[in-house]
Amino acid sequence: MLAHTAPATPPLVPEITLQLASEITPIWQATEAWLAQEGIEPPFWAFAWPGSIATARLLLDEPARVRGRRVLDFAAGCGLAAIAAARAGAALVEAAEIDPLAVAATRLNAARNGAAVVALAGDLVGAPCRWDTVLAGDVCYEAPMTGHILPWLRALAAAGAEVLLADPGRAYLPREGLSPVFRLAVPVTRELEDREMRAVTLYRLLP
Repeated sequence: MLAHTAPATPPLVPEITLQLASEITPIWQATEAWLAQEGIEPPFWAFAWPGSIATARLLLDEPARVRGRRVLDFAAGCGLAAIAAARAGAALVEAAEIDPLAVAATRLNAARNGAAVVALAGDLVGAPCRWDTVLAGDVCYEAPMTGHILPWLRALAAAGAEVLLADPGRAYLPREGLSPVFRLAVPVTRELEDREMRAVTLYRLLP
C-alpha cells in the first residue's frame, strides 16, 4: 500500500492527509489485468472520491452535525469521511468496508491524522441500527450495489438514524425519498471521471 501511494491532501479538504494514488504512483497506471494477476481488487481505497470529499467538508465546517454522536462511514474507501467525523467530535466513529485493503487504508489514514476510527471488515448490510448518523458516499454507481444497500439504509433511517447520502450524479441514485441538505462542486480527475468538476449533493435519506 505504501509503495503504491503517496501522502496527499484531497481537494477542498487541506486539513486531512491521506495515502492516495497520483500520477506519480504505480497503482495509478496499473491496468485491471495487472491488478487481477497480483490478486488486488480495483484500488477504490487509493482515491478520495467526490462524495467523501463533500461529506468531509460539510462535517469539518459544521461539526455540530456529528459532535457527540455515533457515526458509521459506510463503504468508507480511504476513510476520509470517517476521519472528518472524528475530527468534528463524534463520540464513536466506525468505518465499514468489504475490501481488506480499504480497511487497512482507513486504519493507516486515521492513524496519520490522529483520528479515533474503528475500521470494520465485512458487509454490514442487514445489521441492526446502532448509530445516530450514517454516511454513505458514491454508493449508487451500480444497480446491484444500490439494490443491495438502499433498503437497509432506509431501514436505518426508519430506526432513527440520520442517513446522509452523498452523490455526484451517479446513474442509480433513487428518484424519491431524498431531501437535499448540502451541495458542493468538487474538482475531479479525468483519470476517474468524464469531466473536471462534479457537483455533489448530500441528501438526507428518508425512510
